[in-house]
Amino acid sequence: MTIKLVSWNVNGLRAVSAKEDWRWFTESDAQVVALQETKASPDQLPPSLREPQGWHGHWASSVVRKGYSGVAVFSRMPALSVRAELPDPAWQGEGRLLHLEFEKFHFFNGYFPNGGAEELDAQGRPTGRFVRVPYKMGFFDAFVRYAQLCRKTKPVVVCGDFNIAHRPIDLARPRQNEKNTGFLPEERAFLDSFTALGYVDTFRHVHGEEKDRYSWWSYKTRARARNIGWRIDYFFVSEELTPAIRDAWIEDQVYGSDHCPVGLELDI
Repeated sequence: MTIKLVSWNVNGLRAVSAKEDWRWFTESDAQVVALQETKASPDQLPPSLREPQGWHGHWASSVVRKGYSGVAVFSRMPALSVRAELPDPAWQGEGRLLHLEFEKFHFFNGYFPNGGAEELDAQGRPTGRFVRVPYKMGFFDAFVRYAQLCRKTKPVVVCGDFNIAHRPIDLARPRQNEKNTGFLPEERAFLDSFTALGYVDTFRHVHGEEKDRYSWWSYKTRARARNIGWRIDYFFVSEELTPAIRDAWIEDQVYGSDHCPVGLELDI
């Protein structure tokens, strides 16, 4: 059976759904659609967005602040079980993770934390430290522990906005960003350790060292027109699923957000 999965950080579901670009969803032939940064809870949405016809809708929304973070999964396949958030309460409340168990694999949709603003010293000078990096790294560690636990029963697929460009090839200006969150040594080291555990970056598995392929571009600098971007949205699979990978792609022709969708096709 061939399964198509797609993932998109929509940067506000209510905003993007009002745009022509949302036809991407209505025209999708995927079995699973994962969204990040929905910035909405189900009770703020009309039924056509909350649970579109023909789909099972699942949500994890922020309870610490309205209109912040949030993930959703729409699936044409019924899940055996659904869990929102990580098991550890220390990493709950921001609506950053959904875990769906399907017959053949565990599926995770994550909007992983970003590093936040840079801290300033008493004189107002940048320190090179970022406010949310410790939380970000703790969240990643907790996620890996949970994923590895689930992996004992069946393979794992994880997608979403990781807020990390793994290698220099994954962003347009690596040298200029070595001291910026998203490309810090400790953040990149996490993805090194994650892949060392046997999680396969499916886009690189299919496309190798293909350059200039990104999934996020800054609105502030109008970077998309010049393709000055970062590849921070991923599909990883645990290595047991590597033989099932049929295709992986970046839909950089789809607009409506500062991110574009990414996709994966598996033959299960």
